[in-house]
Amino acid sequence: MPIVAVLVPGPAKNAEDRIVAIRQGMREAGLTEGINFNFAWRYADGVFDRLPALALELAALRPRVIIASAAAAPVAHRVLPDLPLVFTSYAADPIKAGFAESYVHPGGHATGNVMSAVGGEQALTGKRFNLFKELVPDLKALGFIGSSSLLAAIELNALQSVAGQFGFSVVRHEVRGLDDVEAAVLASIRDGVDALYVSGEPLLYNNMRRILPLVMAPGRPTVGTYPEWGRAGLLMSYSADLIDDFRRAGIYAAKILGGEKPANLPIEQASKFVLVLNLKTAKALGVTAPARLLAVADEVIES
Repeated sequence: MPIVAVLVPGPAKNAEDRIVAIRQGMREAGLTEGINFNFAWRYADGVFDRLPALALELAALRPRVIIASAAAAPVAHRVLPDLPLVFTSYAADPIKAGFAESYVHPGGHATGNVMSAVGGEQALTGKRFNLFKELVPDLKALGFIGSSSLLAAIELNALQSVAGQFGFSVVRHEVRGLDDVEAAVLASIRDGVDALYVSGEPLLYNNMRRILPLVMAPGRPTVGTYPEWGRAGLLMSYSADLIDDFRRAGIYAAKILGGEKPANLPIEQASKFVLVLNLKTAKALGVTAPARLLAVADEVIES
């Protein structure tokens, strides 16, 4: 029976949730686990150095295709260059990463979906702050919490591009690793920031439990990317729907099992987005969410 390998950089709970979404996508494409294919999956639990070895473990099982998300995608592409790859939950440019020749005609062994919409990260950031300014209308200085990783750099550039449009400046203090986050937050507060932006980069996302208390301790409004950030405590989050990305990856994996080539499957851009408002955090901060924002929110966290 064909094996569909799945490699994710985060913890087991994240991996299990993603498997459910992949299974749904494959079912929509007409395939059933245990009848048409079986899963083999590994997770790095936030320790990215483990990803190459985990990819090789999966390769030893001779899968027909591998689905790899976020930081696991470039590792799978590098370590297993001949195995059909469906990347998902990927926020960088797959062309620059060497995954494909173009969005329409990938041309190689890899295809999948990216989290950016038409217009790229700048357009997504503009939408995010159009919403956030309704919560924090007097925002003048925003503290950026993120490292110099590829994704964090893309986010920072996008923030700096839209900052003038929304009337705020961006304050950044260097973060090289998790041990630097607290100092960066405190330095930002000393610089008088009105709110904090938490990068969606894997370093922070996969260590969310450690990061959240640090960014929330000063009592400033917080904004982030993925829905899990808003659910876990940030005031607001807005990004592409990660779970829907995995569902679509399942559809592509099913097509590849059916004989289609990754080279001929266009790379998809995000089309479904999730706005999460955390009213528990808003109440603690004394922030009132406008009725219009509550009406358009996909999720409102109240406890």
